[in-house]
Amino acid sequence: MSFSKAEQLLDAATMASGRLQGITIDDVMSRFRVARRTAQRLLHTLEAHFPDVETHLDDEGRKRWRLPPAHLRDLLTLSPEELAALDLAVTALKRSGARVEARHLTTLREKILALVPRSRVARLETDHEALLQAQGLAARPGPRPRTDPKIAGVVAEAIKACCLLDIQYRSRGEAKGRRRRIAPYGVLSGLRRYVVGKPADALDGPVRLFRFEAITSASLTKTAFVRPSDFSLQDFADRAFGTFQNEEEYGQVVWRFSPAAADQAREFEFHPQQTMEIEADGSLVVRFKAAGHLEMVWHLYCWGDKVEVIAPERLRKLCEAHRRGDFPAMP
Repeated sequence: MSFSKAEQLLDAATMASGRLQGITIDDVMSRFRVARRTAQRLLHTLEAHFPDVETHLDDEGRKRWRLPPAHLRDLLTLSPEELAALDLAVTALKRSGARVEARHLTTLREKILALVPRSRVARLETDHEALLQAQGLAARPGPRPRTDPKIAGVVAEAIKACCLLDIQYRSRGEAKGRRRRIAPYGVLSGLRRYVVGKPADALDGPVRLFRFEAITSASLTKTAFVRPSDFSLQDFADRAFGTFQNEEEYGQVVWRFSPAAADQAREFEFHPQQTMEIEADGSLVVRFKAAGHLEMVWHLYCWGDKVEVIAPERLRKLCEAHRRGDFPAMP
């Protein structure tokens, strides 16, 4: 067996051991980007080299392979690249204001290192430091709203426990905040961080967004709430261009980038559900459905007169007077 095949087999064994329900053929196809026949051969090899592999059919009739964790303990090790990726993720979380999540990931890092043999740690740290210097995120003093870690911790606990949350919240235009009780469904991170949820006295109403930096205090209540089974935080997030959204703005968005900007614009993912089309003159048309016109305007301004808004009309009017032609570069 070649080294690459052995490495692939070990990765598959790690997946089968690390997932409670085991893995399916589709999981293997997705992870290794291989055809179904190749995935089947890999799983047959897994069964041959690890006799204790367990197989069963799940509720949907799919065959799953699972390997008891103890069988891999002596075969797994942590690479410098994986350790560096953890540290980069911690840094990125801190800079986005997610300090509670960064602290949890740091704790996970320490637990993983505690399982690595001490003789291996010294070599690991040396390579890891070199990688961090080469791949590290440059510290930049860009503007970002501050988030109180204590408040973030209380919010996280309320989401996990499905308990109503009492917050002191200052809406825009208010000199002082006022007490509100909300049912928190999740957190969205972007240019700002928002608590996604509903006021406790309007659980039948629309989902609302509450800015983290506008929450001056938060306390957990003992009152439970039921998160709607049909609510998906990812689906909700996908309805926005950035982070903030409102239902009135949601709809078809169409931008046209000039031939001079088309190649550069093609390198961007403006929205997860976007489509792109090259026109006869070399211009690029981008289409997607989303809300969040103001954040669109902020981004489109960077492209100057190299982009025009085709739809919606409301967004086109917002941008029209701000399309400059004197920017020395594009995003």
